[in-house]
Amino acid sequence: MQVAVDLRAHLDKITDVETRHFVEEAIKCHEAELYRSAIVMAWLGAMDVLHKYVHSHHLSAFNTEAKRVDGRWKTAKTSDDFGRMGEADFLNRIAAISVIGKNAKEELQKALGLRNGCGHPNSLKVSANKSAAHIETLLQNFFERFA
Repeated sequence: MQVAVDLRAHLDKITDVETRHFVEEAIKCHEAELYRSAIVMAWLGAMDVLHKYVHSHHLSAFNTEAKRVDGRWKTAKTSDDFGRMGEADFLNRIAAISVIGKNAKEELQKALGLRNGCGHPNSLKVSANKSAAHIETLLQNFFERFA
């Protein structure tokens, strides 16, 4: 399957071991024609990358923005602490502090919508092309940039 070979070509650019495992699992799911699973795994990997990047490079600004928007926000100290915030809210916070731009945020919002559709019981059908495009978009725009 040429698409999977093309996707695997991106793996060399991902140095973080945990992140690489998320991407490898997403590609394996794609190769096994488990397209919904591939989409979910790719999304989890993208969030892992963004959580780690924000924690390493923008933690103070993130906490300030999160507290400004929601006074109940308990300061994040580890990348795992970002899991206390909904994913859509996390995207809004990192866009507000210019970690990602408007177009990147829109792509991530679309990817989150697809992930939500694939991660819950429903009648959504997903093709190989949709799965590959989702993975490739996340690889090119987020894994390679932030990992």
